[in-house]
Amino acid sequence: MQDFVSEPITPHKGTFATQPMASGLPGLPLGFDWRGDSRSVVEVLGTWKASSREGGRPRGELYLRRHYFRLRMSDESVWTVYFIRQASKSSARQRWFLFSIDEK
Repeated sequence: MQDFVSEPITPHKGTFATQPMASGLPGLPLGFDWRGDSRSVVEVLGTWKASSREGGRPRGELYLRRHYFRLRMSDESVWTVYFIRQASKSSARQRWFLFSIDEK
C-alpha cells in the first residue's frame, strides 16, 4: 500500500554522491532523517525528472523542476523522494522531500 506523505526530509550530512553533482544533477545522499528516525538508502529502483513552463504560461520556457528517486530503504520500505532544483526563497535550505512510502 502506498502512503502519500509530502514532507521535508533531512539528508545525511557529508554522504552525497559527488559524481552526479559534477554534471549538474543532485547528489543522492546515502540516507535521510524523517520524523526522528534515520534510514539508509539500500538500492535505487528508479529515477525520473519533472519539468514545467515558467510561470505556468503555455508558451514560456520549459524548466527542470524536480528530480525524483524511488529508493529501497534500510527498513525494506520503498520511498519516493524528490529534490527541488529551484527552492523558494522562504525555504532555500529545504530541497529534499519524501513524496510517498510503500510499506513492505
